[in-house]
Amino acid sequence: MKETKNILLVGVGGQGIILVSNILAAGLIKVGYDVKMSEIHGMSQRGGSVTTQVRFGEKVYSPIIGQGQADVLVAFEKMEAARWVEYLKPAGKIVVNNYEIPSITIASGQAQYPQGVIDALEKVFNTTAIDASQVAQEVGNIRTQNIVLLGALVKALQFNEMNEEDWIEILQENLPAKMVDINIKAFQQGYKL
Repeated sequence: MKETKNILLVGVGGQGIILVSNILAAGLIKVGYDVKMSEIHGMSQRGGSVTTQVRFGEKVYSPIIGQGQADVLVAFEKMEAARWVEYLKPAGKIVVNNYEIPSITIASGQAQYPQGVIDALEKVFNTTAIDASQVAQEVGNIRTQNIVLLGALVKALQFNEMNEEDWIEILQENLPAKMVDINIKAFQQGYKL
């Protein structure tokens, strides 16, 4: 692969975005890519926006993705997809979790959660909407929805160098032993999507 690929992961604090980015980077490094990662926490401890940028290729010089440069935007919360869509290439792909986390202004009743976010994205971009929370609940733990999204992302990237079993090995190497089995199930379900 000559061309550098750019993945922007966005969501709200506490959704496991940084964990997913670290697992993704570990897998990419394992197969020989040069990988750079940057993370922005914002007010993540208070439910604020969190982003990570993962760039990989033969040689990557900077971890920063500029506007209009992301090949894939992975949104762990659908309003965050709308907030960060300007960073996506016109031919880029969105993987979005059909999940709502109301901001403080929405939770306090000062504003309404915007309706039709996914429909608006689908009209302009190649968008795959996933109900990762439902899949995670079916797997047995709502907190695995981040790994469901990782499975969907890996499938969307269509890596020739790694298959599903290789990624399961990466999960085993990067997760606490007590969390491996349920996260493998979550990854496999996301990969199927």
